[in-house]
Amino acid sequence: MGTVIGRMAAPEDKPYRVYRGGRSKGKVPLDRRDREARRARRTDGEGPDKGSGRITKKSNRRRLWLGWTWRRWTLVTILGLFLLIVIWGVAGYLSVASGVSAANKRLPKGVRTVLAPDAGLIYSNPTNILLVGTDHATGKGSQGRSVDQHSDSLTLLRTEPGRGRLVYLSIPRDLETTIPGYGDQKINAAMQLGGPKLAIKTIDQLLGKQLQINHVVFVDFNQFEKLIDAIGGITVDVPENIASNKFDCPYPAKRCATWTGWHFHKGPTHMTGHQALIFSRIRENRLDPSWTDFARQHDQQLVEQATLSKLSSASRFFSLPFNGSDLLAPIATDLSTWQLMQLAWVKFRSSTANALHCRLGGTAEQIGGQDFIVGGEQNIAVLDQVLGTAAPQRPAAGNLYAPGCLVGTASGLLK
Repeated sequence: MGTVIGRMAAPEDKPYRVYRGGRSKGKVPLDRRDREARRARRTDGEGPDKGSGRITKKSNRRRLWLGWTWRRWTLVTILGLFLLIVIWGVAGYLSVASGVSAANKRLPKGVRTVLAPDAGLIYSNPTNILLVGTDHATGKGSQGRSVDQHSDSLTLLRTEPGRGRLVYLSIPRDLETTIPGYGDQKINAAMQLGGPKLAIKTIDQLLGKQLQINHVVFVDFNQFEKLIDAIGGITVDVPENIASNKFDCPYPAKRCATWTGWHFHKGPTHMTGHQALIFSRIRENRLDPSWTDFARQHDQQLVEQATLSKLSSASRFFSLPFNGSDLLAPIATDLSTWQLMQLAWVKFRSSTANALHCRLGGTAEQIGGQDFIVGGEQNIAVLDQVLGTAAPQRPAAGNLYAPGCLVGTASGLLK
């Protein structure tokens, strides 16, 4: 028989561990690999790996539809929304670009040749843009009104990105000035005598070399009526109660004989396209003897600004691919799509409280049986204020047509 010789196991072969403090109650600590093995799930049950003997770790992540996790679904959703916005934005841009192209074609011939070149990009350099409101009175209720081509309102918009502000300079239509080739006339007559090209030359001559016009936008208020209806109307903050004289009566002749005129109440007022057109045409307020042509210009600006605010709202973005080109139907301009985008960015960054509202003016005089506003040295001071080389000065009290400037709101200035 063989003899079995007992042998002590080597220290490294011991099936147990020795702890200096003795064994404590509870489970014996295991190596990391042992812990992972115990937590693992053997593929002995159902599944594609049945009987393979491989060990797979349990996943704490919850599996959703198609086996995707919440993290993957969230990422895919965000990416999908981003692509949708990009596609929608591109479609909207192309639609607006189509409208801008049509607006460029509507610009009268020869206008570009009299515009001063830009000093640089609009979003970083001062730019002078002439806004010409035209009213051919071809819409509803226009019987008896003049249908001649004329500039119903003249406003110079000066952008100053470096100062974060916009400057509005209103030019009264009855202001006396020298029209090249025609002598002293009302500035409004330049459009009738020589069209837009002569009107721009006349205004350039009036304002001087530092305020030469870089771009022009012609706004047809009759087209504005259709546009405002298309966007569901606008809300205008009417500055005061208005009771107009009788014009553009919407009723039959018999009823018009007793009709008292148009009425607007002070405060935010929702208007249809026709109501906004009437509001912009009011030349007399029977409730306010101090009402002047400045007030009508102010009202037209309120209509324009309310319309632009509605057009720039978030809800308009989603409709741009469908009607982006139609929204530019009321205007004719030399501005490109890229330049309009820059202008929108400058307006977005400009503070309303910092805006400067100015007007040229003078004294009311009758010349040759016609009413004129005759300017003086004060108009030169206003141009210095527009350029920022002089502090804004309010119009002098006691003169309805006094020139001057106000910072912030234009209420009380354009009257």
